[in-house]
Amino acid sequence: MPIIKTVGIVSKPNSAAAGEIVPKLIDWLSYRDIGVRLDENTAFYAGGPEGHPAALTRADVPEGCDLIIVLGGDGTLLSAARAIGRREIPLFPVNLGGLGFLTAITVDELYPELERAFAGEHRIAKRKLLNTEVVRGGKVVATYDALNDAVVTKSAIARMIDLDTHVDDQFVCAYKADGLIISTPTGSTAYSLSAGGPIIFPSVPAICITPICPHMLTNRPVIVPETSVIRVLSHGPDSVFLTIDGQVGTPIQEGDTLVLHSSAFSLHLIRPPRMMFFDVLRQKLKWGER
Repeated sequence: MPIIKTVGIVSKPNSAAAGEIVPKLIDWLSYRDIGVRLDENTAFYAGGPEGHPAALTRADVPEGCDLIIVLGGDGTLLSAARAIGRREIPLFPVNLGGLGFLTAITVDELYPELERAFAGEHRIAKRKLLNTEVVRGGKVVATYDALNDAVVTKSAIARMIDLDTHVDDQFVCAYKADGLIISTPTGSTAYSLSAGGPIIFPSVPAICITPICPHMLTNRPVIVPETSVIRVLSHGPDSVFLTIDGQVGTPIQEGDTLVLHSSAFSLHLIRPPRMMFFDVLRQKLKWGER
């Protein structure tokens, strides 16, 4: 990892914990001659009610940064990951409460783990992104990268939607359901898990297809190879919506095809050396200890 000269900070809004941490963190970084780039929430915490003059939009924060610190939960991390895009900037996630599968660094560990990162002693987990293209009339009209999942759901009070799904050249199913979740291993502990999908170890090269409340109770989640190309055709009424990581998306029209495949890009996520994947599961899901 290159020498860290500039750090971006992205913070959860309306967080009392972030309000306490941000001024001290900026002082700590400034003492080490580390430049900072602040999103609007962080700038507010840094400068009081009138904010900090260095406030940037979240999308602009990663430019020129060597590290991004996220203060919040998994939702804030997903937003920061979208801002990073396809840049290989390590993301340092600090959990300020909540479930936080991805934000595994605690507030107490903030400065010791930053010291490790600056010394090049940190552990980076590379989390593959999922690319989704919306194809309409033979043309790609929208494209997205997801860290967790791409979700196709009904967009209003409506009957179940019809989704023909293929994996590579093989027809899988004509799903009649409330929706369909296509998730990465990282996203297997998010919406897919709530819908009955399996937990997938992060390094497993796979994509999971999980139906949401399917009409046929025998429609179960399916795990396919990471090399697969998944095509989902919507042939019902125009009441379908695509959501990426639960945060951005677009309406889907009848006849649109979604083309999904594993991206060549990964998110570089800094993980605490003491905490492995099953440690996180035991802690977050309250699994029994020995």
